[in-house]
Amino acid sequence: MQFGYSETCLAHDTGERHPETADRLRAIRRALAKRHGVSYVEADPADAAAVTAVHDDDYVEEIREFCEDGGGNWDPDTVASEATWDAALTSAGLAQWAAEAAVDGADGRDTPFSIGRPPGHHAVEDDAMGFCFINNAAVAAQALLDDSTTDVERAVVFDWDVHHGNGTQDIFYDQGDVLYASIHEEGLYPGTGEVAETGDGDGEGTTLNVPLSAGAGDEDYLLAVEELLRPVTERYDPDLFIVSAGFDAHRHDPISRMRVSTEGYALLTDRIRSLADDVGAALAFVLEGGYGLDTLSEGVAIVHETFDGREAMDPDGEPDEKTRRLVEDVREAHDLDG
Repeated sequence: MQFGYSETCLAHDTGERHPETADRLRAIRRALAKRHGVSYVEADPADAAAVTAVHDDDYVEEIREFCEDGGGNWDPDTVASEATWDAALTSAGLAQWAAEAAVDGADGRDTPFSIGRPPGHHAVEDDAMGFCFINNAAVAAQALLDDSTTDVERAVVFDWDVHHGNGTQDIFYDQGDVLYASIHEEGLYPGTGEVAETGDGDGEGTTLNVPLSAGAGDEDYLLAVEELLRPVTERYDPDLFIVSAGFDAHRHDPISRMRVSTEGYALLTDRIRSLADDVGAALAFVLEGGYGLDTLSEGVAIVHETFDGREAMDPDGEPDEKTRRLVEDVREAHDLDG
């Protein structure tokens, strides 16, 4: 794979004992150094027009000035330093590069993966939250939709982070040209992402939420992908498919209760690659969460290895009955049985 990366993202300082630190990127780089075929690209930061296409102008100015004045606690969880705004613009620019590279034909072993920080999927139109300042995946999707030199008319953002990406949902909730899909842990921060949240106005039916019960593992995630994400995506027929790739649903991540294995991320990668190929969509990955350094770095590395030719091994178990019932509820909400 090609990985978008910049040292600028390391300068975002969240202080001691914060889970979202520069060590996350350092751990990923160490893990990838042991793998074959890794290459890195440094992209330009996102410009003001790309950011304000998905965020309110007043918010963008307020957070820029907040960082310029030295930063601090924006809220109890979301911490900025003087260098945070440059890091956030760089992280968004890396995500934009990933989407652009995919649309320009980068696929297979050249599939792009942006490993910037801070992450983005909790950043709503007019506020920072959940460690996030700029919604990286949203910037990337909207930039390609707005680019008249491409043929991108519809995009999917699929979020497999353990937390619901309320920011991405918020930004695209009433748009018909972006399908936001999330598989996340029910009841976890930020408490959004219910089955009934399916979109509004022009975006009715273009939000897909699968709130799995705590303890869900590989079999449950794969069932949701095959029985829900696949048919909804095939019906939507996107030109671009962005994965908001958090790795905090891993069974050993310190801040979640899910049971996805490292091999599970290989399986998810394989299924998403096949789905994107089947609908003819360009595929790009954008880093979100993941707070165990070993599990995060293993997760990113296994995505790379899957594109480098490693075959994923199917799980031995079966999905939980609660997951089967949830899938039926979501199918009904999206009229997948009609």
